[in-house]
Amino acid sequence: QVQLVESGGGLVQPGGSLRVSCAASGLTFDYYTIGWFRQAPGKDREGVSCISNNDDGSTDYADSVKGRFTISRDNAKNTVYLQMNSLKPEDTAVYYCAAYLGGSSCPPDLYEYDYCGQGTQVTVSS
Repeated sequence: QVQLVESGGGLVQPGGSLRVSCAASGLTFDYYTIGWFRQAPGKDREGVSCISNNDDGSTDYADSVKGRFTISRDNAKNTVYLQMNSLKPEDTAVYYCAAYLGGSSCPPDLYEYDYCGQGTQVTVSS
């Protein structure tokens, strides 16, 4: 049974940092491209970042998080991380990770992914 479990969310002040993790089980992790998505109340779901299954682990970021967020993966631990710095109130959302087996590209829509976690809440507020 495939599981993706996000963790590390919480409450942080504006300008602060947080690292969320996505731990996978039940799949051959290094075959999968992994994406992070987020959804805030009343807003559309947004693709945040993605890391490919290529040896070079190529990455992609939404314009709204470029320069502030860093995605990485540890295939030995079946885990992907999203380091979030200089957080803003508009980063408040539920963050989801998703796994895609179809190649090294990063699909823009969550429905294209094969598996998705339950999400972790990130709240940026003073």
